Amino acid sequence: MIVEPGRSTEFWELGPALAPGDPFSFVCAGCGDCCRKRRDLVLSGYDLYRIARRLRLSPRIVATAFCKSYIAPQSCLPALCLTPDPKTGNCRFFEGSACAIHEARPLACALYPLGQSIDPITARTEYHAQLPLCGACAGDRTLQDYLEDSAILDRAGIDARWAVVCTQISKQLLDAGGAAHPHFMTAVRRIERALYWDYDLGDEFYPQFQQNTADLMPLLARILSA
Repeated sequence: MIVEPGRSTEFWELGPALAPGDPFSFVCAGCGDCCRKRRDLVLSGYDLYRIARRLRLSPRIVATAFCKSYIAPQSCLPALCLTPDPKTGNCRFFEGSACAIHEARPLACALYPLGQSIDPITARTEYHAQLPLCGACAGDRTLQDYLEDSAILDRAGIDARWAVVCTQISKQLLDAGGAAHPHFMTAVRRIERALYWDYDLGDEFYPQFQQNTADLMPLLARILSA
């Protein structure tokens, strides 16, 4: 399973998987604690695209200004982490007591206080409450209600496909020797372009993602077989 926590798991535990009809009465109390002292906000390509579209900047410019890029040690994939404000340690988009990009907030923020796990083979998605819960309670609400209100279900297919494709690319890299391959960094640069950079903000993300990755796979095979 690939777990995408809504907050750092250093101080919190993931509860058991919740079914759509299970009770989940959490309601945000607006305290802003989930936006303070954040160090764990890893962005998908779709997260970056949404933020870039909201800011009307290219994905590469947004990543340069607000993110740290690195090679994830287990997957050998290029990754992006939203860096905190150097003065406050809070999320860079936390202004006053609100999120300045709320409509384009990353998946981890929209999920909060849920963690999400996606099976990279079947694309089955599960949700787990991160305990202890914060916020307030609101009557007879279910997980399904929360997911609909947070617009998680609107993007669930893209997030699942992202997990599946990243797993396929990672396997291709690892099978070729990972970081020890002589052309590893050439492969990483092409993967970065396909996953994060090569998007026209005037067009929808998913068709571009499909085309980018379809073009990437045979190219990556040639690079890693050289």
